[in-house]
Amino acid sequence: MIDARAVIDSKAQLAPDVEVGPFTLIGADVTIGTRTKIGPHVVIQGPTRIGADCEIFQFASLGAAPQDKKYKGEPTRLEVGDRNHIREFTTMHRGTAQGRGLTKVGNDNLFMAYTHVAHDCVVGDKVVLANFATLAGHVELGDWVIMGGFSGIHQFCKVGAHVFLANNAAVTRDVPPFLMVAGQPAAPHSVNAEGLKRRGFTPEQIRNIRRAYKILYRSDLKLDEATAKLTEFAREAPEVKPFVDFIPTITRSLIR
Repeated sequence: MIDARAVIDSKAQLAPDVEVGPFTLIGADVTIGTRTKIGPHVVIQGPTRIGADCEIFQFASLGAAPQDKKYKGEPTRLEVGDRNHIREFTTMHRGTAQGRGLTKVGNDNLFMAYTHVAHDCVVGDKVVLANFATLAGHVELGDWVIMGGFSGIHQFCKVGAHVFLANNAAVTRDVPPFLMVAGQPAAPHSVNAEGLKRRGFTPEQIRNIRRAYKILYRSDLKLDEATAKLTEFAREAPEVKPFVDFIPTITRSLIR
């Protein structure tokens, strides 16, 4: 199941049923899980771990050194979970010693063509990056985030779960959960109600999240006042708690 024209370092560890296409290069300190399929002309450098049931298409590059002038060859890592689909020309880089030393990607994600995951990023589960979506270094994406084509996120930004970023959105500050965001610089527009509906949120839960959005963005309250009101509201509407939990984690100010 490994093409004879592939080049695989003797120190790489591949599960017995991994498929590797022609002219793919797999370096030392690379571990690849069971049933993963790797197309032709892929480059995977280590230290990198890729989970089970992934599909990596032609010309992807995973585990290369980070694009960071401070990087001096320290032993950092890339970890990719299970059931990820990584399309053509996607790039994912290892972490840096100045960061967490690790770039980490969760499970069940789709990275469309020409997407980029920079050093020290943390990507959750069931995330979609459309074509040319780009993460700068140290970005954190929650579960179920969708990034539209050509959207980008500034370094060190955090994006909460279930956020939808419109195409060409330029995110420069932290984005709390459940929002739809658009513009350059990106600004909140509404709640991602359709996405929440598809993921099993009830109409009542979505109404409560809309109310939380209005408290944070339409009430003209200061952030500490809005946070206090959201905290009180979350006691009767637990689905609002991610709003409350996100605010103390902000590092680049809140998108407002």
